[in-house]
Amino acid sequence: METEGFEVRAAVRPVDEVPPLRRLAPLGLQHVLAMYAGAVAVPLIVGGAMISAGRMSPDDLAHLVVADLFVSGIATIVQSVGFWRFGVRLPLMQGCTFAAVGPMITIGDQHGVAAIYGSVIASGIFIMLLAPVFSRLLRFFPPLVTGTVILLIGLSLMDVAAGWVGGGTGTDGFGDPANLLLALFTLVVVLLLDRLAPPAVRRVAILLGVLGGTLVAAVAGRVDFSGVQEQAWFGAPTPFAFGWPEFHLGPVIAMCVVGLVIMTETTGDILAVGEIVDERLSPRDIADGMRADGLSTVLGGVFNTFPYTAFAQNVGLVSISGVRSRWVATFAGGLLVVLGLVPKLGAVVGAVPVAVLGGAGIALFGMVAASGIRTLASCRLDDRALLMIAISLGVGLLPTVSPDLYGRMPDWFQTVFDSGISSGALVAIVLHQVLCAGPRAPEEQTRATAETASSTAGTAARS
Repeated sequence: METEGFEVRAAVRPVDEVPPLRRLAPLGLQHVLAMYAGAVAVPLIVGGAMISAGRMSPDDLAHLVVADLFVSGIATIVQSVGFWRFGVRLPLMQGCTFAAVGPMITIGDQHGVAAIYGSVIASGIFIMLLAPVFSRLLRFFPPLVTGTVILLIGLSLMDVAAGWVGGGTGTDGFGDPANLLLALFTLVVVLLLDRLAPPAVRRVAILLGVLGGTLVAAVAGRVDFSGVQEQAWFGAPTPFAFGWPEFHLGPVIAMCVVGLVIMTETTGDILAVGEIVDERLSPRDIADGMRADGLSTVLGGVFNTFPYTAFAQNVGLVSISGVRSRWVATFAGGLLVVLGLVPKLGAVVGAVPVAVLGGAGIALFGMVAASGIRTLASCRLDDRALLMIAISLGVGLLPTVSPDLYGRMPDWFQTVFDSGISSGALVAIVLHQVLCAGPRAPEEQTRATAETASSTAGTAARS
């Protein structure tokens, strides 16, 4: 009987093992800490932009943060536990994707907040419908295209970081030396922790940098916690708090393009985690993971938050910690749900000085760009590839350096192309087919195919 019992226990896959609570709780908390700064960054960026545009009030920022944490928790549980054909059942943490930031701000400026959530819901439905056949489209998203898009995401968000560093674009104190010093202090703390701290601390260097910068700002009297007292201790996010969603063709198209990027990101993260935990994944498994992203994105639109994808930093955490159990991610998802039910927490986060976020944003967005460079470094960069990257980055950065460039174009055109990420991704896909996937000499085509397959596997294993 003992032998049989041992055989039964040995047959349990590592991803299905349930650690005891004394280990499960700290491991789950570690995942939450590793992704927390990135998780709240998107609602802070989009919410801040909508407040500046007069589309939201400052009090709405707390709601965006707690709603994001609440849906992030649900999305993580769906992805790790799984039900029917939703969820890949691997240790993946879910959070809002940066790929949607630019398009959502543009949509909000032109059509209002309700149009943001209408396009988010449409994007989620699009992802769910396309998931089963997305494997046939993967050839349009080789590492060369994906790396270009990720690099463009990081570069496009640097104007947001610059606005934060100055204390908030359009504010009376923008560019105040005190704001610049506060941002610099935060960035230095992040760098020192990443360079000198133990590995467990380095994984939350950005979060600790934000905490350190906020403490210094509080001592200097530059933190306003008056809004915290006005928030309740407990409360559930309200569906459609900003009204019923509105669906416009241009915003829907723009967010569906973002949906393609989300599916590409999720596919890479799923493959990477599969390699780390020694799980063989089929196209059906990948489709299940993307379908969970789509469902989570629909929930995001309902609860007034944003599109969701797997968080790459937590993929790295699985590799570093060596803990393969998906139930650790499930526990972390439960913690996120609890945090989302405490509105005071959202108000505390909303009180963090913008300049502090700017210091962290330089590191955070810079790492996104660096990740794109790492992906491109694994590709075959011949003259055609370099031309594709150059033009894609150039077109993608045009609306960033000149926001009024497309001001006389139709609304649908502005919605798609005012987002450098959307326009750059479209250009990268088309140019890759024209320049890099065109006719080649037989020996060159064979070599390119082999190198692309090798770089895809390598990128997934390193993510």
